[in-house]
Amino acid sequence: MAMLDCVIRGGMVVDGTGAPGRVADVGVRDGRIVFIGRSDEPARLVIDADGLAVAPGFIDVHTHYDAQVLWDPHLTPSSLHGITTAIGGNCGFTIAPMVPDEADYVMRMLARVEGMPTESLEAGLDFGWSSFGSWLDRLEGGGLGVNAGFLVGHSTIRRLVMGSASVSEVATEEQIEAMEALLGQSLAEGGLGFSSTKAAAHNDHHGDPVPSRAATDAEMVALAGVCRDHPGTTLELIPSINPIWAPEIYELMTAMVLAADRPLNWNLLNVRPGEDAYRENRLGSADHARQRGATVVGLLLPDVMQMRLNFATGVLYDTLPDWAEIMHLDPGAKAEALARPEVRQRLLDGAAQAPHRTWVRWAETTVVDVSSTSLEALVGRNVGELAAERGQHPFDVMCDIALEDDLMTGFGPPVVGDDDESWKIRTEMLGDPRVLAGGSDAGAHLDMMMTWGCSSALVGDTVRDRGLLSLEQAVNLVTDRPARHYGLRGRGRLAEGWCADIVVFDPARLTKAPVTTAWDMPGGGWRLTGGAEGIEHVLVNGVETQRAGVLTDALPGKVIRSGRDTDTVTAAGP
Repeated sequence: MAMLDCVIRGGMVVDGTGAPGRVADVGVRDGRIVFIGRSDEPARLVIDADGLAVAPGFIDVHTHYDAQVLWDPHLTPSSLHGITTAIGGNCGFTIAPMVPDEADYVMRMLARVEGMPTESLEAGLDFGWSSFGSWLDRLEGGGLGVNAGFLVGHSTIRRLVMGSASVSEVATEEQIEAMEALLGQSLAEGGLGFSSTKAAAHNDHHGDPVPSRAATDAEMVALAGVCRDHPGTTLELIPSINPIWAPEIYELMTAMVLAADRPLNWNLLNVRPGEDAYRENRLGSADHARQRGATVVGLLLPDVMQMRLNFATGVLYDTLPDWAEIMHLDPGAKAEALARPEVRQRLLDGAAQAPHRTWVRWAETTVVDVSSTSLEALVGRNVGELAAERGQHPFDVMCDIALEDDLMTGFGPPVVGDDDESWKIRTEMLGDPRVLAGGSDAGAHLDMMMTWGCSSALVGDTVRDRGLLSLEQAVNLVTDRPARHYGLRGRGRLAEGWCADIVVFDPARLTKAPVTTAWDMPGGGWRLTGGAEGIEHVLVNGVETQRAGVLTDALPGKVIRSGRDTDTVTAAGP
């Protein structure tokens, strides 16, 4: 018998199913697990896992690495947290298929709604593809450090068919048929499903609603229905950011699932103290669907939400009443407006209409970072304390600091949901079949979001420090559960014959490393990033891609194509 490519000896094997862990060796040959047990077979690579956990590679179903994958095949920082399979193309935003006349719009829309530096997209995207399949071919040809699959985005499809009318007009029957044809072709070429958004927060670089927001429910259902004819596909949607959903939203999601005969996952469910009605309303969408034989699940971030907001992009601030006009101005005009007392009062009045938003709690906001060295003493300071010292309203303090800092100041809203009761609720919800762990948004909001390490936080800190889950339960939530929802063939478990996507880590040390700023984007762009501590080895398709937090040069990842690499999960669910 041929020598093993790798053997992982003596680790605590946590197989992803939720079954109790057991000490065993794991043997790998030709990208597959060939045994779990005891063996003295020689191997080219021997990993001593004594005292360590051996688990399936973690899976992140909600990322936006569609652009970054072209210059960062390892999809950092996700891969540094043990992610071996990432799903992109969420929320209706994709860079394929493409036609030359719409490339600039799609690029700038993506930069706006997903918080990516325009200069980096301009430098990193050549749009040297046309069909969805030719884009996936490009990724396969360039090599990947992780497995990556991509949904087909509604806004991109709609823009290609309807042009500038896509942001405001109802599609004709002929236009819907053209969208169905383009979506069908993309799914046939490997797209993992259909994604869309109706969220009021999603506006393009002109300040207009993104194209999918102009779609009727009939259009949404018609496009979802295209998935029915394509094996191994699924649905993803942001139906609304309103705290309480109207019955029409339940009806839309259920109708989409039944038309497609595929499950739907929506983004994003939060946990905050005292919001029982919000959670019951959101989870009611799953109950409504289940009564009709449909599966609807909400993504729940398995960690607290930490954000960095700023007036330069104005993302999230622009969702407040009467804020969008100011936040969408060019930098010079925006600075001039923010200097005027009457504008500040108008913004304050608008924010007062949305008291449930954590980012309007000005006095509890923290100065996270500054671009001007003269302001460095303010980093880490609480805005309320600064306001008391200066004898100003906290919002005036924020505006003054931002104006002195060319609007680049990073502000951190108060973190909610980090109390013991919220963690108890979060843990209970993660075990609910109506909920799926996810929502990291990794690859997007590069100056704002710090949630890419949620899997490390769940499997590490939540198990170890809070004692609310067993290690086996936590691993199941980020491996087998998402894999079965997406029908990922041969992934999500450690089992003989399955793909050798494996993470070896120290449960006593696994945690998120501190967040840093990296100027490593094309065109001189920067991003927030951060790795993990306690991950010792990662294998993707049987090849070691990471050792003690340092990436290797290997690129063994696969493009996950629908049908070829995914099994069909019907409306009834996995």
